[in-house]
Amino acid sequence: MSSSSGPLTEELQCSICLDVFTNPVTTPCGHNFCKTCLNKCWDNSQTCKCPLCKEKFKHRPDLKINTTLREVVDHYKKKSPEKKSQVLKKPEVLKKPEVVCEFCEERKQKALKSCLVCQSSYCETHLEPHLTVAGLKKHKLINPGSNLEDYICQKHERPLELFCRDDQTCVCLMCGVTDHKNHNTVPVEEESEEKKTQLMKTQKDVQQMIQDRIKKIQDVKHSAEVRKRNTEEEKAARVELFTDLIRSIERCQTELLEMMEEQQKAAEKQEKELIEELEQEITELKMRNTELEQLSHTEDHLHLLQIYSSRGRSRNTRNWPEISMKTDESLETLRRALTQLQDTLQEKLTLTVSTDLKRMQQYAVDVTLDPDTAHPYLILSDDGKQVRCGDTRQILRNNPERFDNYTNVLGKEGFSSGRFYFEVQVKGKIEWELGVVRESINRKGVITLSPSKGYWTVWLKNGNQYAALSDPRVSLCLRVKPQRVGVFVDYEEGLVSFYDVESSSHIYSFTAQSFTGKLYPYFSPDLNCGGKNSSPLIITPVRYRK
Repeated sequence: MSSSSGPLTEELQCSICLDVFTNPVTTPCGHNFCKTCLNKCWDNSQTCKCPLCKEKFKHRPDLKINTTLREVVDHYKKKSPEKKSQVLKKPEVLKKPEVVCEFCEERKQKALKSCLVCQSSYCETHLEPHLTVAGLKKHKLINPGSNLEDYICQKHERPLELFCRDDQTCVCLMCGVTDHKNHNTVPVEEESEEKKTQLMKTQKDVQQMIQDRIKKIQDVKHSAEVRKRNTEEEKAARVELFTDLIRSIERCQTELLEMMEEQQKAAEKQEKELIEELEQEITELKMRNTELEQLSHTEDHLHLLQIYSSRGRSRNTRNWPEISMKTDESLETLRRALTQLQDTLQEKLTLTVSTDLKRMQQYAVDVTLDPDTAHPYLILSDDGKQVRCGDTRQILRNNPERFDNYTNVLGKEGFSSGRFYFEVQVKGKIEWELGVVRESINRKGVITLSPSKGYWTVWLKNGNQYAALSDPRVSLCLRVKPQRVGVFVDYEEGLVSFYDVESSSHIYSFTAQSFTGKLYPYFSPDLNCGGKNSSPLIITPVRYRK
């Protein structure tokens, strides 16, 4: 709010005390005064009427303090305390100087009336002849003024008693029958009353504008409070989400390291047992080798043959070359851990997207297809909620709004601000296109689907090829085939987002876009493909749950 001495400061002053409002109250006719000032005014009067517009009230109104206006005044006082008194008070120069009687010889009395014919001002005593003498009674009397020449026609030196509505100027009776003979002239009193009526209406309009702006301030404050509260809640939710994700990652890391440690200990135990077994076999083999060495040098042939059968043959031992040791950690362990982490992250993200989607659904709008934009091959339902591609071209007027080369159709209503959301069933289709478009798009001949051409769309081709028609085109890998697609637009944010409603998953978003003019919902069921793509696109009611 400005602290200058402009029109706004005058709107915050009481017309009785000429100072800034103190405990402002509002009369039934819409004018504002200090509560004390208005009560004093009514206490000193036999009737209760508005000091400004003079509207009378049958019963003395029960005055309640206008808390909204008081807050505005308090805000102004805090912002410019050093200027409030001098700025809001009317300058002394605006006060009319006191007019005195020109015929009082000793002590000059205050003038009661001024005569335009005599060009003089009179007190109550000296005014008497103008009220009683026949010739003087015809003179034009006005409230006392020091600039009586302003009320006299400079050309004819007669009182300005008429107002010319054609030339918007005051004239005398002589002007009315000469220069302004054929003009629309009325008595100045009549024109003045009409102008007063207009001024009263203008003043009421100004008062209403003040109230509207005061209410707007409250609305802005309320919106700011709601936004702040929502932001804090959103921040808390995001902190909780990322805290859960960090805990999940840390838990996965801990479990993986523990598993690897257990596997390492098991491998070390196995290695120790194998080494002990090998050392035992080496000891046994050395003893046998000694026996064999001794036996090979004996000269007793009969003895050699007798013990050879039991000691000469090789004993059954392990085939050690076939036994290998792992030097790397099992990849299966890591794979299982990463898969588990991926599932956890996907679950958290799905919950987050689901929450975001619910918030967007509160901006749902009622979309109806516009038959004036539909390609001649398209067949629209009677309620304008379904569209499919037919086999024959209908004979329709080729108006400028109609697509003539591609099976497209737009929604009836466009949006040039705020947020809006709608959902479309795509079940049973192998090809479709959805999104929003600029009102000024080309609808004739060859069309390029891209943001630079005014199209923000995604499509399905050949049953499983999803893409966002960006610059350049972006291929989309979707985990599940969407059955119902939600489209959300934030005009001021430059955002167009697509969601799989059933799985509460995000499909794609166009961000940081610059929108101009109206945006319209865009639909294309694509060609029938011999009945393979005959299912319609259906605009479905949004099931919004808080």
